[in-house]
Amino acid sequence: MDIGRPTVLIVDDEDMVITSVRAFLQLETEYEIAGFTSPEQAAGYLRTNPVEVVVSDYLMPKMTGLQLLARAKELQPEAARVLLTGHADKQSAIQAINDVGLYQYLEKPWDNAQLLLVINSAIERTKLLRSLRAMIAELDEAHSSLKDIQSRLLRAFL
Repeated sequence: MDIGRPTVLIVDDEDMVITSVRAFLQLETEYEIAGFTSPEQAAGYLRTNPVEVVVSDYLMPKMTGLQLLARAKELQPEAARVLLTGHADKQSAIQAINDVGLYQYLEKPWDNAQLLLVINSAIERTKLLRSLRAMIAELDEAHSSLKDIQSRLLRAFL
């Protein structure tokens, strides 16, 4: 995997969906595409591989898309989470937004242009969040250093 290329994780129990999305994204982008028909395997992938976007089907055997996206939120909180579903259930969408911090909800059959727009903006969001986290860590370190200097100065003059 190329570290400089954003990674999109696609999870759907229908192999045809993964094949279709992967083929489209490979034509239109330079993104790394990881696809799984098993949500459990996808969760394992998330434990060891950084991703920018997780696109998951809603209804899958053994683990729902919401359960997988909740796991993704725990493992990689900055990664954008997108739910892809064939069921236009507004209650599920609201639950997903609230429970897993859903970035976007797309219905099957999806529009390729809309899917590309969502993935591009999700990757940009993830990059911004990771950059923000790094800046906050730098500020925390600088603040800690300043407090240390302040305390040494006070000791020197007391």
